[in-house]
Order: sequence, then C-alpha cells, then structure tokens
Amino acid sequence: MLIPEYFRDKVGESVAELFEKEKYELRIAGGAVRDLLSGMKPQDVDFATTATPTQMKEMFQSAGIRMINNRGEKHGTITARLHEQNFEITTLRIDVVTDGRHAEVEFTTDWEQDAERRDLTINSMFLGLDGTLFDYFKGYEDLKNKRVRFVGHANQRIQEDYLRILRYFRFYGRVAEKPGDHESNTLEAIKKNAKGLAGISGERIWVELKKILVGNHVNHLVRLMYELDVAHYIGLPVNGNLEEFDRVSKNVQNLFPKPMTVLTSLFKVQDDVIKLDLRLKISKEEKNLGIFIMKHRRDLIKATDSPEPLKPYQEFIIDSREPDMNSRICELLKYQGEEHLLKEMQQWSVPSFPISGHDLRKMGISSGKEIGTVLQQLRDQWKKSGYQMDKEELLSCVKV
Repeated sequence: MLIPEYFRDKVGESVAELFEKEKYELRIAGGAVRDLLSGMKPQDVDFATTATPTQMKEMFQSAGIRMINNRGEKHGTITARLHEQNFEITTLRIDVVTDGRHAEVEFTTDWEQDAERRDLTINSMFLGLDGTLFDYFKGYEDLKNKRVRFVGHANQRIQEDYLRILRYFRFYGRVAEKPGDHESNTLEAIKKNAKGLAGISGERIWVELKKILVGNHVNHLVRLMYELDVAHYIGLPVNGNLEEFDRVSKNVQNLFPKPMTVLTSLFKVQDDVIKLDLRLKISKEEKNLGIFIMKHRRDLIKATDSPEPLKPYQEFIIDSREPDMNSRICELLKYQGEEHLLKEMQQWSVPSFPISGHDLRKMGISSGKEIGTVLQQLRDQWKKSGYQMDKEELLSCVKV
C-alpha cells in the first residue's frame, strides 16, 4: 500500500517512532485512506491513535515537539508541528450522546468502535504505517465497486449528524460511476430525516453544497434533493427551475465554474438569491455573482451580426469600470456554455483608458463638472475607435 511520501521521510519516521516507543498505535485514518486507495494524493492526512490527548501532550512535550491549535483537544485532536509540517492526530472515540449536530465523545482503544461512528464505509478505513489496511465495514469493496453506503444503519448514522445527508450526496458525486445507483433504504432514511437539516448551520450546509455543485451527477443529485424534500431545508427555492439547471449543468461541464454559477440556474427571481443568503450566509461576492448572472443571462449575449462575437461582453466590462467584472463575465460565459468565447476572454486584457482628469486640468479645464463631461465624451470617442486612440489623439479632440 502506498504510504504518503512525506511520512516515509525522517519527519514522519520520527513521529511514528515516538508512538511506537511509547507502545501506542498510530494509523492513517478516513479520507486520506480512501484517496490513497483510489490512487489519488490526499490533500490532508489525518491520523488516529490509541493514545489519549493527555498522553500525546506528555509525549510531544518530552520530545520537544511543538503543538498548535488546542481547540480540537476536547474532541481528542492534537496537532503537532514538526519541520514545517502539521500532524493532526486524534484519539479513537465513540459517540456517547449525539443531538443531530454535535457529539459528546468518550475515548477508546477499540479501532472497530471508532470506525463504526464514521459516516460512510469508504471513510471508515485505517491504514497502518507498514501499509496494512484495516477495513471493518467493507469500505474497500465499496470503493472498488464505486458504491456509497452508510456504516451500519443509514437512519442511525444520519440522526447522529444530519449534515451526513449532504455528505452522502457529495461523496456520491465523487465516487459513483452513474446516477441513480442508490440503495432504497438509504433514500428512505434521507427522506425521513430531511427535516433535521433545518437545525444545521447555513455555513456548514454551504461548505457541502458547494462541493456537490461542482462534482459529478450534479443534475441528478439536485433533482433528488427536491424529490426527497431536502431542498427546502437548505435554502433552495421551493419551485426551482430544474429544466434550466439541467441545461446549465451540461453547459458548464469541464469549464470549472464557481458553485454559485451553477446554483443560479435554479433561481427564477432575485428574491431566491436573497433567501439563499439568509439561510446559508454566502459571501458578498457569491451573492453579487448570483444577482449579476440572473440579471444578464438573457440580455448580455454574444454578437451574432458581427465578426467580433465577444464585443458586447468586452464593452460591458470597460463601461462598468469594476475591477472584478472580468471574472463575473467569465462565469456568465460558462453559464451560457460559450466555451470558445470563454477562452478568448481569459486571454483578453482590459484596455486602459489613457486620459485622466489631471490631463484635462493641465489643458486649463478647471471645473469638476466640465472635466466629467469631457472625460465621458473622450471615453465615447475611444470606444468608437475600438479602444485604439492613444492619449495624444484623444487630447487633440478637446476644444479649450
């Protein structure tokens, strides 16, 4: 089994030796194991251990290893900082009390009990540092068969944390080969517990939803959210435009859209964006992008009667004088499925208007109002020239 390279170097070895010396077990856990088994490089590597947080702290202090970010300690997580690398190591746990959002945990030395409290079989595996796979719930078999299943009973796992409904959708989009390959008891459990999402914070929902929107099978998964009564509880419009969503999700394939670009296709009125923001606390930039696409998706389109189809977009950017308008226009082009124009737009740089108020003052124009009027006239001239006129040519048009 492939162990992450950095863990085979002296840094990783020194951490591993420390645990071995104190006779504590240490294994790679969860998502990193899933990624390694899929032939992917994990973004983060988390570890699990039989050592308690107190035992880890004593061990690291004795070895002179710095620890950072003690916020995870009550949940059993200690972060060791060694040679510019963070090692996040969590004590094996069992959930004692859960309320659908958070869990009170108790530490254990039983690896299977820890695996049992995890959400999906593909996320419940451990990997020994010698490459031995510890798989208590057939996670590797599910991964090879591209199957997404909850550990044990779906109903119980979901009620421990209702966000797992969205995690199920996210990993389905990441792992499953085709849409619609769900176990019926899983879908029943999701429908039965959908209301629980009402108590989950908007920020946590948005983190998961964004990943779903840019994953595979997105049109299937969003339709499923409506069929299973999930959509209403996560801020999606009651009567979302699913036909437009299907069309746009096909348009944006392989164009790496922002999640908001895809999601906006569900919205029929601007109020839909406002309601989404109230529920999910999206960023100002995301909200503005949604409103922008809704406003211009039908009227700002390529020029069909011109050899320069990109011209309407370019003029819009120059006229707006907003620094992030280029990025918004690129998202609009993705939404519209204009792949070739998008490539052109990404290579185009916004021309800089060569005249300033200072230039006009030097020519003897002192009134602020007059400077504003003349600047606009010169800007119109510059636009008519296809943004070709230089400073000298433009200033020669000014009558003093």
